[in-house]
Amino acid sequence: MRRLTRVALALAFGLTFGGCRRSAQNIPADATREETRELATMVHVADPRTSLQLIRGFHEIEQNAWRWTMARFAVTLRAPSGASEKGATLVLQGAVPDPVIAQLKAVTLTADVEGVPLPPETFTRPGEYLYRRDVPPKAFPAEAVTVNFTLDKALAPGEADHRELGIVVTSVGFEAK
Repeated sequence: MRRLTRVALALAFGLTFGGCRRSAQNIPADATREETRELATMVHVADPRTSLQLIRGFHEIEQNAWRWTMARFAVTLRAPSGASEKGATLVLQGAVPDPVIAQLKAVTLTADVEGVPLPPETFTRPGEYLYRRDVPPKAFPAEAVTVNFTLDKALAPGEADHRELGIVVTSVGFEAK
């Protein structure tokens, strides 16, 4: 009887508090309707409420506003209403810093939404950029989707900074059509 009570308490504790902190890698692309309501369609990378949606390739928040990425980074987003019929527009707001262009000369960003490739963009000058691409309806098989980004090059870890550095991102998400 005591063992059954301990098991029941452990299960209750796990169900009560286990869901409070979940790792970003545990957000499935086919999340349930309830989980999907928690997901944002647009993620501001400095917002702690949406940080779990940054599933890989993002460094820590800097200046309470932005994050460096690695060469490969990904985010899980809630599809906008009607996206499976009309599609949506993917928008990534960020910047290519001076040191990236000074060392690499050019950086090409590609993206895919649930494996559906989007046209690349090459950045040859430092500055702020808006990567904006139409996403077809077939890229929205569920209410939650994963967007994978890839840079053809990134700054390798060095003595001054031990991280791989790609571009700087402030927000990423979908706009409804």
